[in-house]
Amino acid sequence: MTSPLRFKQPVSVLVVVHTPALQILLLERVSPPGFWQSVTGSLEPGETPAQAALREVAEETGVVAAPRQLDDWQRCNRFEIRPEWRHRYDPAVTHNVEHVFSLQVADGQATRLAEDEHRALLWLPLDQAAEKVFSWTNRAAILQLQARLSGQRPTADRAVQSREDSPDVAADATPSSDFRQSGQ
Repeated sequence: MTSPLRFKQPVSVLVVVHTPALQILLLERVSPPGFWQSVTGSLEPGETPAQAALREVAEETGVVAAPRQLDDWQRCNRFEIRPEWRHRYDPAVTHNVEHVFSLQVADGQATRLAEDEHRALLWLPLDQAAEKVFSWTNRAAILQLQARLSGQRPTADRAVQSREDSPDVAADATPSSDFRQSGQ
């Protein structure tokens, strides 16, 4: 008897990891090469977005953070899943909802790569990091980080933003999602 196919949930997290000096941690995906991003990942069954964010940070960087250190932006982005990655989702699923978080770590924070997912890491100034990431949602979060840290928060609770709602991000940016197969 075969087990039922387990599809990924179309719900994920984006965690912008940064230092007090606004150095942003970026990870280069193994596949496709050249795709730089912050920490991302899909929720596992029964997991809250905050739990997923902490788990993904630990898995992808080796940084173990306490829940109180995680800043939940109360913001979600909705985007179309890239066609080449839709096979990981139920056939009826075309869009993902991404919960946005940030995590401040100490300057010089030791990090390690999850080599099955990432090939390199960089700490970059905020503006350079925003230019390097491939995802419009990641770019928008990085660009909004400084304002958020200075107390300028969005007025809407649990705002859902789609690509069409973001005139301040590059029109040619490609939406991101977590690209790992379920069970990895």
